[in-house]
Amino acid sequence: MEHMMRAVGYRTPGGPSVLEDLELAAPTPGPRDLLVRVEAVSVNPVDVKVRAGTDPGGEPRVLGFDAAGVVQAVGAEVTLFAPGDEVYYAGSIDRPGTNQELHLVDERIAGRKPVSLGFAEAAALPLTAITAWETLFDRFRLGADSTGTLVVLGAAGGAGSMVIQLARALTKLRVIGTASRPDSRQWALDLGAHAVVGHDELPEDVDYIFSPFTAGRIEDFARALRPGGAITAIDEPPGLDLLPLKVKSISFHWELMFTRPLFRTPDMIVQHELLNRVAELVDAGTVRHTMTAHLGRIDAEGLRKAHELVEDGHMTGKVVLSGFRD
Repeated sequence: MEHMMRAVGYRTPGGPSVLEDLELAAPTPGPRDLLVRVEAVSVNPVDVKVRAGTDPGGEPRVLGFDAAGVVQAVGAEVTLFAPGDEVYYAGSIDRPGTNQELHLVDERIAGRKPVSLGFAEAAALPLTAITAWETLFDRFRLGADSTGTLVVLGAAGGAGSMVIQLARALTKLRVIGTASRPDSRQWALDLGAHAVVGHDELPEDVDYIFSPFTAGRIEDFARALRPGGAITAIDEPPGLDLLPLKVKSISFHWELMFTRPLFRTPDMIVQHELLNRVAELVDAGTVRHTMTAHLGRIDAEGLRKAHELVEDGHMTGKVVLSGFRD
């Protein structure tokens, strides 16, 4: 008999109101999959973008990328985890999402949950931690002895919060955040930013810029960066003109943390490794979780509220929901 599970998804694109409670068949793990009982999830801007702009054609699509939970079963070729292990991860955009009781994730993109955190706090971390790590070490190719100045746009957001922390913990960069409100400025300072400026007050002679807000800013970036500087962007502004960067030989990078799982790259296991490293940093007290709002259990009502918060664009840190059980 088919085992059913609770989930939250949508059938037609639109606002948060399209999210609905569902009952779906529980999935069966493939060779490298973990079957995870989801204990907590977080909502990211990608959830909002997919819900608003991707039509699943009337079939239920389950969103959710960040999750923390407990391994229930493993595929035949799994070697990194066993049933009972506590994990956290961000999944892949080409598979069903984490807003369901039982979820499949490739073991190579899951990490050991920080033992010092509960499931809710842990669920706030994976997608933004991977984004920040890949930005610093894959795109900018920084190392422990790297110096210079990094500007983090949207420093109080989920990704910015992790870029600040990992840059401070693992490089010698001077980190300057941008923020507009007193609470978000203080948040960025508390996470380790050396200074915080307004979004439109970019300092000059900087080496690196991390940008979740790139539209209309390329000329500003070109002025702010030193010759040979670098930008990593995580948004997708239409019609982006990069020519103003040429005169200073500024490099422009895209960061999409789903690239490795989407293309099953040979180095996919790097995400497993970096999540384990982040867990070590959290357990050592070097990096802190970024959960700032907890909206109760995982259901359509709670996820609608979470989507509204994220869509508003003024979130400090991350919003989390926990557990399907009553």
